[in-house]
Amino acid sequence: MAAAAAMAVAVMTTGALAPSPATAAARPDAVQQGLNALVRDGQPAALASVEDRAGRTRTYTAGVGDLATGAKVPRDGQVRIGSNTKTFTAVVVLQLVAEGKISLDAKVDDYLPDLVRGKGIDGRRITVRELLQHTSGIPEYGEHITDEEMRDRYFEPRDLLDIALKYEAEFEPGEKWSYSNTNYVLAGLIVQKVTGRPLAEEMDRRIMKRIGLRHTYFPAPGDKTIREPHPRGYARSSADATPVDYTEVDPSAGWAAGQLISTNSDLNRFFTALLDGRLLPPAQLAQMRTTVPVGDTGMHYGLGLMSRKLSCGGVYWGHGGDLVGYETRGGVTDDGRAVSVAVTSIPPDSAGMRGVEKAVDTAFCR
Repeated sequence: MAAAAAMAVAVMTTGALAPSPATAAARPDAVQQGLNALVRDGQPAALASVEDRAGRTRTYTAGVGDLATGAKVPRDGQVRIGSNTKTFTAVVVLQLVAEGKISLDAKVDDYLPDLVRGKGIDGRRITVRELLQHTSGIPEYGEHITDEEMRDRYFEPRDLLDIALKYEAEFEPGEKWSYSNTNYVLAGLIVQKVTGRPLAEEMDRRIMKRIGLRHTYFPAPGDKTIREPHPRGYARSSADATPVDYTEVDPSAGWAAGQLISTNSDLNRFFTALLDGRLLPPAQLAQMRTTVPVGDTGMHYGLGLMSRKLSCGGVYWGHGGDLVGYETRGGVTDDGRAVSVAVTSIPPDSAGMRGVEKAVDTAFCR
């Protein structure tokens, strides 16, 4: 993208991590360089929040927040966090497990009788655990919804389920792993059935208010906006295509699988609190961290939580997500480091995806 070369970059530092001007000039910050590279490769903007073991935080930006006006990227701006929402949904489910209201090994039909039926699909044979772990075999609905539909149409959760149930089961429950947003729509419906409350309210009460996520929320039905300062989000059909503004969309196609809006710093706070045991009792956190392989990628998936290897050794725990216009990646390590990186378009190819993952790895390993 020709405009990328002219895009500005910025960094805000808090705490004791700030280098002296002389040091910064002699040794450019590796995280900032990583974000700059994402912009050179075509991202309109990139944002990051990096927290070290002592809790000191650096917040970074690169690119421009609005391609039409050239406006700056708001520091720690809000973005649509897509499938990171799954971890929030899983936390609520596991809290209800701890309260004795849900059993991971109960069948979907125990909570949603007669709802899940299709070609080779039967809610009497699928467990709650298999939903959260993506081992249910239930088809994915997301690949049958276009960006244009996502921008303009309101979907009820049952609409999303109906789309998925038109297709045949991918495999027998528990047979293998395959990512499906439909699993988390069902998990959200189970939460609502058990609590008698909207999923958004349960998330807000049990997570956002509990650990002080002041910039994280579940958009109300029909709300296409992003409340606080934010970079605009774009869609590209290919690496050299003209970006199309998709900032304002109806996020209901994500629901329990991908509807939340947040910031990088709030995501770091969330994943840190989760791994520190402030959201789940030890038994449920251990279940969440019990994983299965994600094919031959080297990644592993638990109950709404993923582990990825770091180039400097060890792993980090998080999820990642994208919803048209935005992509987020990151997580936390067991020794207390936290990283979240967001970009303002979903990379159109695998090389772009690897670039975002490399920026996260660099931030952890710098």
